[in-house]
Amino acid sequence: MDYEQEMIRQMELKNFSKGTHKIYLAAAKKLCKYYDGRRPEDISTREVEDYIIYLQENKIYSLSTIHSTINALKFLINKTLLRRDDPFDIDNRKSPKTLPEVLSVNEVKQIIQSADNLRRRVMLLLAYSSGLRISELVNLRIGDIDSKRMLIRVVQGKNKKDRFTVLNPHTLKELRAYWLKYRPKDYLFPGDKGDHVPASTRLATKAWRIAKKRSGLKKGRGIHTLRHCFATHLLEAGVDLRTIQVMMGHSSISTTAIYLKVTEKHLENTQVKVDLLKYY
Repeated sequence: MDYEQEMIRQMELKNFSKGTHKIYLAAAKKLCKYYDGRRPEDISTREVEDYIIYLQENKIYSLSTIHSTINALKFLINKTLLRRDDPFDIDNRKSPKTLPEVLSVNEVKQIIQSADNLRRRVMLLLAYSSGLRISELVNLRIGDIDSKRMLIRVVQGKNKKDRFTVLNPHTLKELRAYWLKYRPKDYLFPGDKGDHVPASTRLATKAWRIAKKRSGLKKGRGIHTLRHCFATHLLEAGVDLRTIQVMMGHSSISTTAIYLKVTEKHLENTQVKVDLLKYY
């Protein structure tokens, strides 16, 4: 059996995203590498468990990465290799309950304005002002920008769901300047292979990393911080939780409710209630 092709086939049948394909295949390859290049069908379920113990005890990956590795190897063993008599059935460890890191409005402005070119500035501005995930950001098309209704359509975001989120006037102004300079024809941020292929998420990650370094700020773990800021700043501005849930694309309002705790944590230091749509 060509386990990679069969794994891809099974993932396609379940309509997994291309991102999940990449993560699951990488996890399978790392398991094989750990066992000196042996094929998955020659690695026992107990050996897979030993590999997970090794990752956990040696803190090779973060807890979230170990969780995705466990899910990938469950799919490999149970769904691809169909090892029904000896399944891989380990529960994910519970993640510690931590609050998302949030920057102030002025700190967000400082990072965005520190971008070293217009393209990267627009990327960061969109990620913040519309609450986009990094994969949603790079997959935006020109036709997803609805300037008449001041909305952005997110097509097939997380969990294969479409939704709309806000487009604020300053972002639209910057987008028009960006379009005049770069003239994208299909994807808003095309990749190196042409207009009909989106940029990789590495481009957005690089935009964040460069801007954050130039800003001099130490806070902010990654570009996803801007999405956390979007939700928290809207709550502080008085937008209701249900509206924020819809814009964020959360399946459950309990996921959105975590930002209530972040807001409570920061309210004492909040001098001004900010209208996010006029933050510039």
